Amino acid sequence: MTQASDIIVFQRNPVRVEQFNAPAERRLEGDCAQTVENHYSDPSGQFHAGIWSGGCGRWRVKYHEHEFCTLLEGYVRLTDLQGDSVELYAGDHFVIPAGFEGEWEVLEPARKTYAIFEPR
Repeated sequence: MTQASDIIVFQRNPVRVEQFNAPAERRLEGDCAQTVENHYSDPSGQFHAGIWSGGCGRWRVKYHEHEFCTLLEGYVRLTDLQGDSVELYAGDHFVIPAGFEGEWEVLEPARKTYAIFEPR
């Protein structure tokens, strides 16, 4: 049975910070430096939640997962393969559906919360 003590409050649940750059073959501009603080993964390994941050840069993405985000800081642009884009600013809540393919561009250093569902 799940109890109140099982609730994850990010600020009270310090985790290891993972630092990385987008793989070289996906980078289009900049070093694409990123960090992830994954605060929760469910037992099935299909659901994850945490905090992501990234420096300025642009790289190719292909989403197999569904992702809900809240942009806490910064300014980013997502562009699909047809060249259509959406610009996102601090305070925006958004979903990237599985199947989205295109480019992720950080125009001002960004930080977001995320909740990801990766269907099997």
